[in-house]
Amino acid sequence: MTNLQPDLTVLADRLLDTEAALLSEDFRARGVPIFFIVERVDRDGQAVREGVVGTACVFPRIGVEWPFYSYRLTRQAQAHKAMGKTVAHDVLILANDFDGQAEVGGLFVDASARGAAAGRLTARSRYLFLAEHRDWFGRQVISDMRGYQDETGASPVWEALGREFYDMDFVDADRMNAVLGNQFIADLSPKHPIYASLLPRAAREALGRPHDHGRRAMQLLVEEGFRYENYIDIFDGGPTLFANIDELRAVRDNRRSQVTRIATNTEAAEQLVSTGHGAAFRAARGGLRVDPENGVEMDVGLAAALGVSVGDWVRHVDF
Repeated sequence: MTNLQPDLTVLADRLLDTEAALLSEDFRARGVPIFFIVERVDRDGQAVREGVVGTACVFPRIGVEWPFYSYRLTRQAQAHKAMGKTVAHDVLILANDFDGQAEVGGLFVDASARGAAAGRLTARSRYLFLAEHRDWFGRQVISDMRGYQDETGASPVWEALGREFYDMDFVDADRMNAVLGNQFIADLSPKHPIYASLLPRAAREALGRPHDHGRRAMQLLVEEGFRYENYIDIFDGGPTLFANIDELRAVRDNRRSQVTRIATNTEAAEQLVSTGHGAAFRAARGGLRVDPENGVEMDVGLAAALGVSVGDWVRHVDF
């Protein structure tokens, strides 16, 4: 994983930074990621033996210490009137259009938990976090999708572009970016537009194409309100999607309600529900009956998972 490299020192620093970012505006302004964990709990809200089965993160700001780079794929046409000929080319231009915005990333769910819609829970919980802490974030949020890799595991875009400019393997560049930051991108990246038509066919066809294993994740992003407008990851050519935070479904459609009753209720509609602020934030899915006049009735298992009691306030949206 790009955001969670197998380096215990880096991981420990990331966790400490998350704690600090939840308490300090200065740390959030530095753009350090806030990490979430996915944990299985029983009907009493206690962690079960499997423990942590997933993770995700939110970057409050990107492009703070160094600019955040993307390629923008655009089209340029040239015409010769005497010949009556027009030629158009796709061109890659290095861009910093998302500096200062938020980013969601680092989503991973163990295969044993995927049948329970844990990936959807994990992804959408981050948007309720954005809603709960709206003043922590800017206007937009992006998601850098993992790019296409061929049957050998190679990235056609990296082999055609990255290797030429950075003189290193893809894995090494990805690790350097995660651990040391992306200043080397600014120092070594191409300073002029790149004509995509000059790239090998495999690289051209991979531009803006997600990894085969990431298609479902991209679909969930689009359903939530993200869109793709020809921004491309500079490493592997994967699509960079973005959205206005206030237009995300979970941000736009969620409601805050007071818990008025907790009971075993199999007829309640399934909702994504969150509670708490900062380090106390938790989210889960479960049964919730909404009464616009009298608050919400919550399933006992959901209440235990969230640690809420009658009288507490929750934020909820259709799952």
